[in-house]
Amino acid sequence: MNPSLPDATEPTGFAALDAISFDVDGVLTDGGITYTDDGRELKTFNVQDGAAFKMLMRAGVQVALITGRNSPVVSRRADELGIRYLYQGQENKVAAFQDFLQRTGVTRARSAHVGDDLADLELFEHCGLGIAVPNGHPQILKAAGYVTRQAGGQGVVRELCELLLRARGVWPWP
Repeated sequence: MNPSLPDATEPTGFAALDAISFDVDGVLTDGGITYTDDGRELKTFNVQDGAAFKMLMRAGVQVALITGRNSPVVSRRADELGIRYLYQGQENKVAAFQDFLQRTGVTRARSAHVGDDLADLELFEHCGLGIAVPNGHPQILKAAGYVTRQAGGQGVVRELCELLLRARGVWPWP
C-alpha cells in the first residue's frame, strides 16, 4: 500500500480516492463463466453494484473496468452503467491502469484497484490502495491494503461505494 494514502481500514482513508478500477471476473462476478450450447457466454452481475457505480460516478469518482478477458457481456454492462473507461483483453493491466490515470488526471496516490487474482498483484504496486475480495488468491489478500467483507459478485462495489461516500460525508442515508 502507498504510505501517502490514509489507512483504508479507517473509514476516512476512502475519502482520498478519486479513481477506482475493478477487475471483472471474481470481483464484479463470482468468477464463474457459463457457456451455452450455442457458444454464448453468461455472467451474473449484482444489481446493487450497478447502482453503486452510478453513485460513485455522480460523486466525481472516476471508474474503470480492467480485465484480461474479452467479453461482449462486459461491454454491455459497462455501456448500461455509463462506465467510460473499459479495458478488455489486457495482458498488461498496469499499462491499462496508467492510461486510465492519465486520461482522468488522477494521481496514483489517490487511486485504487480492486482485484482477486495474481494478474492484479502487480497493479497493487501501481495504485494508492490495493483492494481484494475475501475469496481472492492468498497472495492478493496478503498484498491488499483493504479486504472487502463482500465476496466477488456479492456487492463489492456497493460496499466500497458506501465506505467512500460515508468517508466524504455525503452518504445520503443514516
